[in-house]
Amino acid sequence: MPDRTESDRHCLVTGANRGLGLEFVRQLLVRGERVVAACRQPGRATALNMLAGEHPGRLHVLPLDVTTARSRDELVRELPLVLDGARIGLLVNNAGVLHGGERFGQVAEADLETSLRTNATGPFLLTQAVAALLADGADRPGAVVANLSSEIGSLARRHEFRTPSYAIGKAAQNMGSVLLARALAPRGIRVVALHPGWVRTDMGGAQATLSAAEAVTALLQVIEGLGADDSGVFLDRQGQALPW
Repeated sequence: MPDRTESDRHCLVTGANRGLGLEFVRQLLVRGERVVAACRQPGRATALNMLAGEHPGRLHVLPLDVTTARSRDELVRELPLVLDGARIGLLVNNAGVLHGGERFGQVAEADLETSLRTNATGPFLLTQAVAALLADGADRPGAVVANLSSEIGSLARRHEFRTPSYAIGKAAQNMGSVLLARALAPRGIRVVALHPGWVRTDMGGAQATLSAAEAVTALLQVIEGLGADDSGVFLDRQGQALPW
């Protein structure tokens, strides 16, 4: 991962208490990174806190509910104390929500609103809030903002009515990724939307084809392989472009 093993950079992962978020934290720590792991209830994040004990000084766990302004603002206040003058080299916007079993005619307004707040609005506003702490690109690559998206958010690939609140939320998140890429381009910061595949997590279910470890390994390779101009793109875990 270019330049993120430098001692003056951290990784920030949201939704880090389980699933893909927890696996990102694990693998980044193995690579020698310093990580800030954010989740809604750190006190209940047993696996995450065990990792913090195993990696003293390299993993900090902070509270974050990405859907609320107060929680985002509190994280922004806490981050400089944890970063101690460092910058964020990788932001993984992983926190998300999926409502299963939705049927046309019975889709709830509350589920649509929750999906938009969690999957689209929250990551966009969090990135905006921490933008000043992201590493600029000058003589070396700038920060990468990796938004965990889904091919379900691809308009071109929707051929059936399925998980509408999640699909709408991820489609909106994809637009947010493109806009953030444009806003942060002058600073050499790249923003990408990444589809991890069908992963065995609480969200993906036990029948999914990929383990969290397989998915994260592939996604980190995609992030490592990003070129200077690879921003505002929608990629799968092989690094192949997906249609919007």
